Amino acid sequence: MSIISKDISKAVSLLNAEDIVAIPTETVYGLAGNIYSEKAINSIFKTKQRPFFNPLIVHIPSLDYLEKIVEHVPKKAELLANAFWPGPMTLVLKKKNTIPDVITAKKDTVAVRVPNHPLTLELLKQLDFPLAAPSANPFSSISPTTAEHVEAYFKNTIKMVLDGGACKSGIESTIIGFENNQPIIYRLGSTPLEAIEEVVGKIEIKNSSADLNQSPGKVQPNAPGMLERHYAPKTKTILTDNLKEEIEKNIGKRIGLLVYSDIFDENYVAFKFVLSKEKNLQEAASKLYDALHQLDKQDLDIIIAEKFPDEGLGKSINDRLSRATKD
Repeated sequence: MSIISKDISKAVSLLNAEDIVAIPTETVYGLAGNIYSEKAINSIFKTKQRPFFNPLIVHIPSLDYLEKIVEHVPKKAELLANAFWPGPMTLVLKKKNTIPDVITAKKDTVAVRVPNHPLTLELLKQLDFPLAAPSANPFSSISPTTAEHVEAYFKNTIKMVLDGGACKSGIESTIIGFENNQPIIYRLGSTPLEAIEEVVGKIEIKNSSADLNQSPGKVQPNAPGMLERHYAPKTKTILTDNLKEEIEKNIGKRIGLLVYSDIFDENYVAFKFVLSKEKNLQEAASKLYDALHQLDKQDLDIIIAEKFPDEGLGKSINDRLSRATKD
């Protein structure tokens, strides 16, 4: 029996009963629970096999709700929230003492956003609490962008996936923290760097956390999604700016190809996924994780992914692919 349902009242009942429910957002599906329920939050960590040193994102119904979550909103954070919420941007701000330490990995900041999905916004309005909702996948594996992806992962461990269709943005939110009240990007995502800089000026990117994997638990990430290996298929994956060379290196293997546009001869390639024939970065981002899910099912020896233009959402796509290809 399928756990996929469009019944929002069922989701409300389960969440009120301290269960967890997979919910749709514009970015990816999240595994959601009441931030104030120890039972629900522990269920999220256990179900995802997620380490407790990795903080969660809190989802709220509106900008007005932010004052219930955080102590202080820097001026540039206010500018960003007004410009991009609801939407795929997460802000890391000083938390109120009422926010449980397990949500924030014992840090004094909390990651928070207003998702831009009508079903989940309606769900949040019907609840008396915000939702923690990390991506609804086992830790470090490919993020889910359809209800079916979530069901394939968790059909025996959760009771419901609230079906909101395919996610429009397709990669996670951009995460921005504040140091000395100045914004810093902790994770590239679905809100492009260029759009952010139009609002707050030049911004530093600090989203590389290689040392976290070498000594997990000793060095804490500033925000979710910063670990070096993440979003990864089971199949060995390589990111390259020279497809021809990589294919020639792997002749004799069953090769899968992930490309931006349809420009490459299919000789020696068992399966190819084209992300955007029109070279549209938004379209490519929205299809990225679904493409990786499909490639991972093709019994391949290797996936060779084409590096994207280093601009706009291309930066975010390259970030995800680079993390998917780490050993």
